[in-house]
Amino acid sequence: GPDCRLKLITASYLHSRTIAAMSISHYLKEIGRGKDGARALSRSQSADLLGQVLDGTISDLEVGGFCIAMRIKGETPDEMAGFIDAVDQRIQHVPASDSATVVLPSYNGARKLPVLTPLLALLLAREGLPVLVHGTATESRRVTSAAVLALLGVAADSEVQPLQAGQVRFVPTWLLCPGLQRLLEVRQVIGLRNSAHSLVKLMNPCDGDALVVGSYTHPEYLLAMGATFELTEQRAMLLRGTEGEPVADPRRLPQIDVFLRGQRHCV
Repeated sequence: GPDCRLKLITASYLHSRTIAAMSISHYLKEIGRGKDGARALSRSQSADLLGQVLDGTISDLEVGGFCIAMRIKGETPDEMAGFIDAVDQRIQHVPASDSATVVLPSYNGARKLPVLTPLLALLLAREGLPVLVHGTATESRRVTSAAVLALLGVAADSEVQPLQAGQVRFVPTWLLCPGLQRLLEVRQVIGLRNSAHSLVKLMNPCDGDALVVGSYTHPEYLLAMGATFELTEQRAMLLRGTEGEPVADPRRLPQIDVFLRGQRHCV
């Protein structure tokens, strides 16, 4: 009857208004103009943009557009700081420990050399520190920290739990933030890394005091990641990792920077 048709029309109108309100097209117009024509977003705009991506309120086409546009443009430190803000509002934080937690992001794994992140984690735990390793497999042909830790008796957590001194825990990304896991998986569809692959190496998933050990593979990321740590005033360490893992290459001594209260110190 007429009442039923009116309800359907109203529902359709409200649905279309909701979808329009959740669109990121106005951001894509700014960041999608190519390497030379793209405009950088502010920190607050970036937080809103990634928040919509993580919440799953936009279309797959828009997510793909975001990934490609940022890949071509490159992230500014303000944009990456905004992305961190968005994740921090949505992540399931690991409860605070009695002492500062060492955070080891492990996403690359190893292809040629042994994956040394589990060894680093266990050595730090032996010194009495709580150690959080978080990550997910992003390539099928690499040995992951999760696989090595599992063989050593450290199984991946199925729920977020407090860390104790002298303990190593592996927390999968999907448990911390399902939206971030979905964004990492976009690589399997389009074949390219996106902003999430850098973001996971910068974020702090802990409620309490922590030291994030960030790593980079290409020299240009030293400046970008360092500037982001300065902006967010995180306690962090940054080094050129071994095959992308947060471990110094045992064949050489890389530059290592420490960040305290927004200040960089080369150690």
